[in-house]
Amino acid sequence: MNNVASILILIFLALTFLQSGYDKLFYWKDNLEWLKEHFSKTHLKNHVSLALLNILILELITSILCIVGCIELLINNGRLFGFYGALFSCITLLMLLFGQRLARDYDGARTIAIYFIPSVMAVYWLN
Repeated sequence: MNNVASILILIFLALTFLQSGYDKLFYWKDNLEWLKEHFSKTHLKNHVSLALLNILILELITSILCIVGCIELLINNGRLFGFYGALFSCITLLMLLFGQRLARDYDGARTIAIYFIPSVMAVYWLN
């Protein structure tokens, strides 16, 4: 087991984004309503549903890549899918961070920064 840390981070990222994507998919209306209020004083106020759809798609892609990356690491020590899962994780988190900063939700931005650390570590390790 040479890749334990990478596998653990990929599982962490897969669970994080899978749960978040599930929440957005099955509670779309609630999320949209909350986000419209959250971004009501920003440039995104008229584009919240499109932004939410974009984030949902990225979260689902990230989850799938991280899951496949774990399997690939276990089966043949391959790193390609895990690398792209970690990379998509970073991109998704940067988009979320941008939104939180735009909405001046600095506590939310700080939380996203915490998730960004293991994502960058995974990119580094799997590169």
